[in-house]
Amino acid sequence: MESGRPDADHSREPKEMEPSGWGPTAWSHLSLLRCQSPLVQCITNFVSMDLVANTLLSAGASPAMIHSPHEIPDFTPNTSALCINVGTLSADWLPPMKMAANLISKSSKPWVLDPVAVGSSTFRLQACLELIKLKPTVIKGNGSEIIALSEASTGHAKGVDSAHESMDAVEAAKLLAQATGAIVAVSGAVDIITDGQRVVGVRNGVRMMQKITATGCAASALVAAFLAVDQSHALEATASAMSVFGVAGEMGMSMAKGPASLRMHLIDSLYGLDEGVVLGRTNISSLA
Repeated sequence: MESGRPDADHSREPKEMEPSGWGPTAWSHLSLLRCQSPLVQCITNFVSMDLVANTLLSAGASPAMIHSPHEIPDFTPNTSALCINVGTLSADWLPPMKMAANLISKSSKPWVLDPVAVGSSTFRLQACLELIKLKPTVIKGNGSEIIALSEASTGHAKGVDSAHESMDAVEAAKLLAQATGAIVAVSGAVDIITDGQRVVGVRNGVRMMQKITATGCAASALVAAFLAVDQSHALEATASAMSVFGVAGEMGMSMAKGPASLRMHLIDSLYGLDEGVVLGRTNISSLA
């Protein structure tokens, strides 16, 4: 793949796997990430910047929070992957988002769109639809976001609904993947990842992660980092990233007293994950 990184040891690259091979696959992705330390550009919201950067650093990637239109033409083509998060979207931020997405796509490198609260306003919805035209590798959101975006992409928008769980969005995710060519990831109690045909479920993580601002944003950036080391298996890389982040949350929860300490232990646990933990805790299975 084209990723702006040194030649990899292809003997270690993740392959198509049987269901029992998800643990080794997740570990292989994390190992590659730590070896290659890909540069991941994040155009993300103000609330999430700190956790996103620290998540990438603790996993082994190199974050860059570059969003100025004056820097993007020089900087973005030299990155390994891009993550765009529209959480605190404004009219000033949309053009550089589109500029970066266009440049990364022209470089044949992966990028992730996190369409935060996409159904909450016409401006936000139209912005995300414009970004989708620039061919994200992965679209990742919660159930309501994916349903809203899928309906809008197929001309059946019905408005805002924040009550959907990930399993409610399986068919919408498949339709969105088929319409856009992207891998679609739906976060929830069970994370759903689909390419429009295959569907896998990730059952890692803890409920208290929902009480920490920007964990979803951080997971999206980690997906971008995993794509940077294995763009050719985007569904597998996405599932691996979601599982590894969830495993770190499980490990952190064993030491946490509440959301604030879980945030700290989540980052520490991600940094310290070893092969035994990843192999033993990865919980990914095929749903279709």
